[in-house]
Amino acid sequence: MITPASSSALDPALDMVIFGGAGDLSARKLLPALYMAHLHDSLPAETRIIAVGRADWTREQYLNFVEERSRPFVDNHALNDQAWESFLARFDYARVDISVADTYGHLAEKTRGDALRVFYLATAPNLFETVCDNLAACGLIDDRARVVLEKPLGHDLASAKAINASVGRHFPEDRIYRIDHYLGKETVQNLMVLRFGNAIFGPLWQAPYIRSVQITVAESVGVGSRAGFYDGTGAMRDMIQNHLLQLLCIVAMEPPVSLDPDAVRDEKLKVLRSLRPMTIETISRDTVRGQYAAGAVDGESVKGYLDEAGVPAGSVTETFVALRAQLNNWRWANVPFFLRTGKRLRDRRSEIVIEFADMPFSIIPRGPYAHANRLVIQLQPEESIQLQMLAKEPGSGMHVLPVSLNLDLQQALAGRRAEAYERLLVDVIRGRLTHFMRCDELEAAWAWVEPILSGWKALGDKPRSYISGTYGPAASSALMARENMVWAEEA
Repeated sequence: MITPASSSALDPALDMVIFGGAGDLSARKLLPALYMAHLHDSLPAETRIIAVGRADWTREQYLNFVEERSRPFVDNHALNDQAWESFLARFDYARVDISVADTYGHLAEKTRGDALRVFYLATAPNLFETVCDNLAACGLIDDRARVVLEKPLGHDLASAKAINASVGRHFPEDRIYRIDHYLGKETVQNLMVLRFGNAIFGPLWQAPYIRSVQITVAESVGVGSRAGFYDGTGAMRDMIQNHLLQLLCIVAMEPPVSLDPDAVRDEKLKVLRSLRPMTIETISRDTVRGQYAAGAVDGESVKGYLDEAGVPAGSVTETFVALRAQLNNWRWANVPFFLRTGKRLRDRRSEIVIEFADMPFSIIPRGPYAHANRLVIQLQPEESIQLQMLAKEPGSGMHVLPVSLNLDLQQALAGRRAEAYERLLVDVIRGRLTHFMRCDELEAAWAWVEPILSGWKALGDKPRSYISGTYGPAASSALMARENMVWAEEA
């Protein structure tokens, strides 16, 4: 066997145990992220990765799976044959039937009593309780054990509370890592520094100086092979309840007293609890559901949601949501937050747009440019920050044009930029909880989202059809137009 590559001296030894180790998430995200951490000496020297699955595989058969399914998701420039072989040397495989306690003995035989044990549950959430119960029954949970919970963390408030309670019976809160990969993105973490490290933004980051906030997470892909999962979930549960509300929290939170995990998460919780509850009337007025129809994306014809394999006939699951949210606090009084996400949209783009208020009085004629200042924080496909301003057009007169001060983070900040999963996995290993949700955050998010889901059902609301390759139903633009605003790409 090839000896693993040398690593920084991090103690103790680590057993990373991945339930669902042969699943799609592991193949596409977790294993490539662990390889990058291995390549850059971010793993303890004595790290072992133990994949757990039901297949009756040998270790060699699992390594073939890693070679075939995970290696293609590693950037070519990062592939190094020697490093890859030493990475594979860290692996072992345990055949475990999650629902059968007796089979956990195979796993217990492979773990080390003196190692830090990280259990990554890349499984359906309804299995979390069973896994934790069986891990405890075979003596694998102690004060050296941590657990990582992959979303979706529940289907509604009751199921989220049940997950928190069942996992909490075995792990204290400071050893539970509820992962949201958006919180691992460099630009999202940089937003904390942008807000709280720069004096120029501090006094302006509130009403009445900010007119509105837009948060968009747009996907050009359809449901693909996830139709079975997605049709029972929809865009509200899949994206709004976690990713977009977490982004809203970071934009809207008060300055924490420190970067201590609970200090940060206390402030995020206050934001979630200050979200104005929606009534049937406001649900009807301030939310838009959509479902993609056939169209074209990137020049290629694509089918509609109802024609995707595995989608039930007549499904009313939404693949698009736009909504207007309001915070009941002094900092954000009367400032609307517009959230939007969807599949089969025109392009893949995630961004936060802070639109500053107009000058109270201006002597400069603006012509067609209605809004002078916007801060655009782009999360993907590229990470950048732009401050949009007005400047004088060269020549006579005082004609103005919009210009941008661009910060390309790839060029401005030297050094390698780790992907979100890699950064968060390293945080788990090092015991850093700041960028993971706490149980009360999760429940507060569900407490706000659940009445909207119930309201749609009570209203008999069916999703509006939108053509693939557009930016969703026309009603989404109308939601903004009511307040004389437009989505950023329409400006």
